[in-house]
Amino acid sequence: MRCVIARFPFDLTKSGVLASMKGVTPELVTGESVIIGRRQYPVKQVGAVITGQDRRDFTAGEVTRAMTRLGFTCRALPDASPARDLTPLEEASAQLGTPASG
Repeated sequence: MRCVIARFPFDLTKSGVLASMKGVTPELVTGESVIIGRRQYPVKQVGAVITGQDRRDFTAGEVTRAMTRLGFTCRALPDASPARDLTPLEEASAQLGTPASG
């Protein structure tokens, strides 16, 4: 499949992406990600590996579109950790602007 990433044309195939990412250790995912094989990679890491370009040269959206068209599963930003409910004392203290002491 032909796609343009950072104004440069690339001919990408699913098997080519799989081969490029083989043996690459995934970095910590803090934003958009793509699942390649059994691993979840940050989109920017995948873009850098398959294009050989600096991560600042392309957007996550460009790589996400290309990976989706190739049939890979892409995920948006990970959900934040669920916030725990405050106790009534903690909630009242937060509203008053003072730390709760128990």
